[in-house]
Amino acid sequence: MPVDPQGRWFDSTGPIRVEGGIAVRAKRGKIGEQWWSRRFVDILERTCDAGRLARGRAYARKGQVIGFDLTPGRVAGQVQGSRPQPYAVTIDIPAYDAAQWTKILAALGSQALYRAALLAGEIPHELVELFDELELPLFPSALDMTCSCPDWGKPCKHVSAVLYVLAEAFDDDPFLVLAWRGRGRDELLAALRGLPEPVETIDPLAVAEVGLEARLTDFYTPAISLSRLRERPGRMAAPPELLLRVLDAPQLRVRHIPLVDILRPAYRDLADPPSP
Repeated sequence: MPVDPQGRWFDSTGPIRVEGGIAVRAKRGKIGEQWWSRRFVDILERTCDAGRLARGRAYARKGQVIGFDLTPGRVAGQVQGSRPQPYAVTIDIPAYDAAQWTKILAALGSQALYRAALLAGEIPHELVELFDELELPLFPSALDMTCSCPDWGKPCKHVSAVLYVLAEAFDDDPFLVLAWRGRGRDELLAALRGLPEPVETIDPLAVAEVGLEARLTDFYTPAISLSRLRERPGRMAAPPELLLRVLDAPQLRVRHIPLVDILRPAYRDLADPPSP
């Protein structure tokens, strides 16, 4: 049986158990609840080896990921494997530069719907299409992955574990998706607030106010062709965890996770109507 540098025996056939590691909440089935998390996981499962991802899911569910940091273009994590020294994992994607983000912000600021959704802390589905139209994809189609383990395959189970932990972190904070591309929540929202309000478009349902006497012959005739009517987007409700975003976050962590990230899904669950 192998011995570590301190003279302790350890089993090389399985991972060393971690106390206080980051374990995903989903203990079976799919990982990721929100659409943006599922989009990321779907890309992984479409492009990566299924067997290696399965071993990574097992690691993620056991809590073998000790921690990870997300910075523009890079996720760096530590995963405890079968050896005493945790493995170092990096996952890189292109981070967009200042000129590219100026282009992105101009497009976001010109659309009242996107602007309002982001300021309310939501990521609308249409954001993916907007990034694609700018030829600056929001989600990566390829990842540059490295691990200090001896496994030559990509992704190894340690990288896969970090990827699944990252996907569930996207559930709690969708702005991490944008931060990975180079703009964190605070910087992005400050930039959006500093943009001029988008010019209001003409409402096709608006009808000029005309006296009844002048409309007696065509009172029941629609002002525009019915074929031009489209469903209007519903009003966005305030997110249930809005209070957590307004107040200063306490500097507390539970198992390496900020307290507000743990409270956020609880607030969302309280807002959901009870099942009949």
